[in-house]
This record gives sequence, structure tokens and C-alpha cells, in this order.
Amino acid sequence: MNGEIYYADARQLAGDIRSKSISPVEVMNIHLDRIEKVNGKLNAIVTLCDDSLDLAIKAEEAIMRDEIWGPLHGVPFTIKDCIDTKGVRTTRGSVIFKDHFPTKDATVVTRLKDAGGIMLGKTNMPEFALWWETGNRVFGRTENPWMDGRTPGGSSGGEAAAIAAGLSPMGIGSDLGGSIRQPAHYSGIVGLKATHGRIPLTGHWPDTLLRFMHVGPMARSVQDIAMLTGILAGSDGFDHYAVPFTAPSFSNIECELKNLRIGWCGEGPFAPVHSEVLETVKAAATSFSDLGCEVELIELDDWTELDTQNISATINAVEGGSYLDPIIAGSEAMLAESMQRRLVTPKPSHQEYVKAVNDLERLRRSTSSYFRKYDVLLCPTGPVPAHPHDSFELDVEGCKVPGRNALKATIPSDLTGCPAISIPYGWSKEGLPIGVQLIANHYREDLLLQVAYSLEAINETSRKFPQV
Repeated sequence: MNGEIYYADARQLAGDIRSKSISPVEVMNIHLDRIEKVNGKLNAIVTLCDDSLDLAIKAEEAIMRDEIWGPLHGVPFTIKDCIDTKGVRTTRGSVIFKDHFPTKDATVVTRLKDAGGIMLGKTNMPEFALWWETGNRVFGRTENPWMDGRTPGGSSGGEAAAIAAGLSPMGIGSDLGGSIRQPAHYSGIVGLKATHGRIPLTGHWPDTLLRFMHVGPMARSVQDIAMLTGILAGSDGFDHYAVPFTAPSFSNIECELKNLRIGWCGEGPFAPVHSEVLETVKAAATSFSDLGCEVELIELDDWTELDTQNISATINAVEGGSYLDPIIAGSEAMLAESMQRRLVTPKPSHQEYVKAVNDLERLRRSTSSYFRKYDVLLCPTGPVPAHPHDSFELDVEGCKVPGRNALKATIPSDLTGCPAISIPYGWSKEGLPIGVQLIANHYREDLLLQVAYSLEAINETSRKFPQV
């Protein structure tokens, strides 16, 4: 029974609580017991909230009065450790901030609480959320719940591992180069990076590179992601990037996909890609064809020519470095190895920076042209299944590539701001999950969620859970 609860979707838990089939206290205790049993091995949740059980008791008392706080009444959630939570330790993965206690909640936290959710704890991440694996000098590293010795990805790896292992039904991550979708791919869950500006960034740190930064929902089903997106979306009056209009409802995601135009690319600018990943993307393309979509194999030559990895690395180094340098000055010895390596990496020249900015504009124009012909892009989320910890190189069936290639397929939609989602769709021979990525045009989360839900619904293996 407990296993059914801690692997239940957030929507199911919310419905069962409203119908009084289960109490918020039972739900909370089951998750707390699960954390006590499993988290010591995974190190996914790094700080527990002191008041979660007390709030569950209050939620239960309210239900008995037939008082509903919102669509998430009594449902636990977790939050990545770089997102502000009032009075709850928020280290940003750094010894520099190990005693940091925010005085206000981030907008996304406030909205989950206002919807009736109960914050359970904070999840692990790399220092400053600037690495594609999850570990730091405050808490150590997080294990992938599917296999010891493998990373759950980064920078939202703690959040992905917690949700995959049944420690939390849902949560919030952030994404600058793929930090929601890549951990979702490695951990076998669903992660959405909505259109830039759809979900306010207020209360997320670091406060830099904001025109590429996103916060977004992570869960075990597309329907949960749709529900959470509806709760989180919309301007808050503080984030100047948040679009100042009311977000539509994302609740109606069941539909037929006939005549939808889908371009798919398995390699192209994402190469090299492991054969198991490529076969999973091909299988998804075939499934879309079976659903009545117009499916076409494409090359994405513009993305290859423009080198989105270089655009991202150059702009991030200049702008991110300018922001972080004063913060870490005098504390360099306290930094994690990943951050210390960044300090000795040569900074791009002015000409290189200007070229990257100009290439960014070309990429955005090219992407707009793509969506005049196609409705959705199907591609890998990452080039390999979850790789061993501390892989400075990725081994793609004998081809050695830089570790940052883990983000090669996710970076483009951060640069363009397009909405993108990763959903689990296949398995490696080692038993590791493999996700596929779907990308749509700006503000078409409605379409993206419908397409993702239709693909998830025909995936017979989508509801497997790790045995931890």
C-alpha cells in the first residue's frame, strides 16, 4: 500500500485527499518514512522542513471541515536548493551560503503553497546550479536511484532523484542549459522548461543570465506537469521577463494528433548520440506516425553550423563571470572543483562575445523559420543514458566527447526560449531510463503537453519505478 502511495502521481494524491480516501497526515508520514529509508543512500533531499507534518495535520483538519485550500491540498512537494524558501536553509550548493536562510519565498514556492501544497524539503544541486552533475562541498553528491555510481544529472539532479525514487511526488527545478530536462532524462521522470517568461524567476538564484534562465515543474507524469504549469504560470509583477497576461489553462491535454507536423532529428547537431538513445527517438517518431501525425526526418543544419554549445559557453562565461566574480572574491578556496576549474578557464575575448551574441540572433531566426513548417520538434534529451559520476568526458560507444555534451540537445531551447519537455520513453540494456525531448514554438505549452501526453499514453514501460 505504501509503495502505491509514494509512487502515486500528485493529481491522484490530491484527488484521494479531497475524497477523504487518504489523509494528508498519512501521505506526509509515508513520504517521511520513505525519505528515512532511502535518502541516506541517494542524498537527494538535503534539508527537511520542520513544519511539514504540522501543516499536514492542519490540512487534515481543514478537509474534515470540507475546506479545500486549493488543487494541491495536502500534497507534499520539494524545491531545488537555489530557490528561496522563507526560513528554510537554502545553500545554493555552496559553502559560501551554507548558513543562508531566505526571508521570503520565491514566487513558485508561494504559488504551490497557495494551491494547498506542503513543502517537504530542499533538494541537492551543484554549486551555484552551474554544472551538469549534482554534488557540492556542503552535502556531497546525489546518486541516481536506478543504478549506483551513476549521476542523476544536473543541476536539478537532487530534485529528479527524489521524485524518481518516491521521496516526493513533484517539485521545482531550474534550467539554464538543460538542468530540468537532462536530470529528467537520466532519472526517468518528466521535466518541463516552459517558454521563457511563462513562469516567474523571482526568488531564484543566481540572479544572472536571466534572459536564458527558467524555473519549472518536475514530476512523474505529463498530467502532473500540466497541472503544475497552470499553477505556476503568469506574471507576478516582479520578474520583468514574466509576460504580463494571464496564462491559459493546461488541464485539457487529451486530444487527437492527426495531421500534426513533427520534424525529428536523432543526430545532426546533437551527434554523437548513443545507439540506444537514437533508437528510442526513432521509436517515438514511429509512434507519432502511428498516431496520424505527419512525421519527417530533418537535419537541423543551421543548429550544427551555429554551434549552440559555443554560443552558450561564451555568453555564460562573460556574463556569468562578471556577476559571480565579486561574490566569490576571497572565497575561492571554498569553491567546489567544478567552480574552481571555471576560474582558470580563459575568458572569451570581446570579439568572441559579440560573435556569440550575433550567432544567438541567427539561431533564434532559424528556429522561428522551423516552426513555420513544423508544429513540434522531436529529438534526444541527452546523447547517452545516465553516465558515471565525474565524467569529464562522455563515452558514446567508443567516441570520447566533452562532458558538457550532456547538454548539447537541451541548450538550444534555453537560448531561444522555446518550451521543451523531456519524457521517459525507452530503456538501455543496463536498465537505465532514456528520455526523448519535444520542443514547440513560444507559448505553445498547450500543444507541447498534448503531444507529450499522447506519447506517454502509448508507452507501456513509462510507469516503471526504481527498486531502492
